[in-house]
Amino acid sequence: MNKKTTAFLLSGLVFITACKKSIEPLAKENPLAETEESLSAKPPYENPAAFSLISTTDVGDAGAAEISAYDSRTKKLFVVNNTANNNRIDVFNFSNPMAPQFLTSILVSPFGGLVNSLSVSNGKLAAAIEANPKTDNGKAVIFRTTDYSVVKQVTVGALPDMITYSPDGEYIITANEGEPNADYSIDPIGTISIISVERDYAVTTLDFAAFASQEEALKAKGLRKFGPNATFAQDMEPEYVAVSSDSKTAWVTLQENNAIAKIDLRKKRISDLFPLGFKDYSLAENAIDPSDRPLGTIAFGTWPVKGVYMPDAIAVLDDEEDDREEHSDDDRRSNRIPYLFTANEGDAREYTTFTEEVRIGSSSVVLDPVVFPNATSLKLIENLGRLNITRTLGNTDGDAEFESLYSFGARSFSVWNGNTGARLFDSKNELEKKAQLANFYDDDRSDSKGVEPEGITLGKVNKRNLAFVGMERADAVAIYDVTNPLQPVFLQILATGDAPEGVLFISAKDSPIRRSLLVVSSENDGVLKVYMPAGN
Repeated sequence: MNKKTTAFLLSGLVFITACKKSIEPLAKENPLAETEESLSAKPPYENPAAFSLISTTDVGDAGAAEISAYDSRTKKLFVVNNTANNNRIDVFNFSNPMAPQFLTSILVSPFGGLVNSLSVSNGKLAAAIEANPKTDNGKAVIFRTTDYSVVKQVTVGALPDMITYSPDGEYIITANEGEPNADYSIDPIGTISIISVERDYAVTTLDFAAFASQEEALKAKGLRKFGPNATFAQDMEPEYVAVSSDSKTAWVTLQENNAIAKIDLRKKRISDLFPLGFKDYSLAENAIDPSDRPLGTIAFGTWPVKGVYMPDAIAVLDDEEDDREEHSDDDRRSNRIPYLFTANEGDAREYTTFTEEVRIGSSSVVLDPVVFPNATSLKLIENLGRLNITRTLGNTDGDAEFESLYSFGARSFSVWNGNTGARLFDSKNELEKKAQLANFYDDDRSDSKGVEPEGITLGKVNKRNLAFVGMERADAVAIYDVTNPLQPVFLQILATGDAPEGVLFISAKDSPIRRSLLVVSSENDGVLKVYMPAGN
């Protein structure tokens, strides 16, 4: 910034502060605010293993801080607020992340029901808004980040649960979950919408009908298709989206179905469907605490149970800097493995006419005496009796007995090959062990999904690639160095608000203070927490 520009900006600031009214309040003085000198100075060293809390903002009650998105142009933070009798996006001045200031709210009720997700690109805010009722087609509504005026409303599939821009800003992609209504009398198809920004937001919505002929083969590999009377297309429920750095490919988790879909954005088609298989809790490295009784007694052990990965959030790492110089750009692109990181939360379908969840100790769960000769012991509440499993898997021979037991989620994060769907890494039980060591482990959730990893995002600090894993039931975020995505290394665990839902990384180059930031929004207490790595 030259001296003439600086002088002009300073004079403009004096004029604004002299006005009797201001459209939006100015932020409090920020000790780390940008100056001409700081912008030209060498960026400070940041320690990727030393994040600490720099601010806490109470947005409201439960549902007030589910998902956040940041606009580097206006230095604003946009936060979903779905508290009771509210349906809005709250806007904060984030120029000083040590003291975010509330500016205004964007009312969402004119466009439909709840807002489920946000994404920002090129000064535009895209919001995924479900219809009322949720089984109708929802909308992607695009706002300007300056004055919040509406740029475009686009009809997408039923229940858009996640929305994101491609890195180049050319596409907006929504994962439309298509959940059924309460009595399962209406079950919309699950879809993925691709919106072409430069073509006046033209939309193409994809479904999974073409994969119906592969149903049995896919189920044999671990895909779940089990909704009552549902077609293949109806049963698929897209959850979360990640997009490649070249904006050509997207990957979408199908949480309830235990799969990942690969999307060709240019050709606008679903190119692959990757079933994710199951996790074996009889192995020592995967040991779990399956009971919440006696409460407060945490005992990790091996058990004859499998976990269904069922990931929620997904992120992709595909821009490694260690490509070999002897390869051309085309060779590097063709040989590069996109590493998909998933938070393996798990989720059960619970409706008035269909519930898949049942405890192993229930009288309705009869264990095959040949497979489980110790069935009586296993069904004790201090053993497996309290563990929730699905009724839809495990009865392999059609009788009244279970030959296998499948619980929800994998209590971990995993890394998958984005080209083939092969699992390359799983954190096993490390998240739960680290949470226990930090006194964050919630034993009351041992019988369900443990620490319940839900959110995951990636970022780069001091040239190290990091993964941030939000654990809904531990109220914590774990930080891993994933510079080698095949061997993630645990760095740190941070306490968050109650039930962290949104995990947002802001890079130093986009940050209002030229420092890396982690923003965690928690849905149960409506609290935003901002963290920053130590630096000098």
